[in-house]
Amino acid sequence: MKLLRLALLAASAALLGACATAPQPLQGAFTPITPSDAAARDATGSVVRWGGRIVGVEPQANRTCFEMISTRLSDTGRPYWATDDTGGRFLACRTGFYDPALFEKNREVTFTGRIDGFESRRIGEYDYRFPKLDAEVVYLWPVRQQVDVIERPSPWPWWGWW
Repeated sequence: MKLLRLALLAASAALLGACATAPQPLQGAFTPITPSDAAARDATGSVVRWGGRIVGVEPQANRTCFEMISTRLSDTGRPYWATDDTGGRFLACRTGFYDPALFEKNREVTFTGRIDGFESRRIGEYDYRFPKLDAEVVYLWPVRQQVDVIERPSPWPWWGWW
């Protein structure tokens, strides 16, 4: 009987753990460093998984570069936007054409790849040091649908709002 309970407990834990796994292209071992930390110190060559929202997309002759505002990632690898706590900005470039009409501003994207140096750009009048990511995976997340749940009181006089 105890063996059966233990087996059920192990199966339940496995099923619950499967609910919080990252999609296959985003799985692996990555250096736990944020873009702002990478810009502050030389982390060139580190393999990372970064994500956030698109600020801009720049299609070039043989690759596409994404300017991103970073945020922490959930257990599934999806950008987590419950607070204004960001991890800085970064540039992610990948060979090929990624259509700016699909990869539009504020879409959520997660990248995996290797830090390939830094690039200085201006944000307004401020000089900003962007870590550059040589992306191996570009994972565009589906648009989140916001649903407003409105609860109305029940129609019974002893529970009602009248």
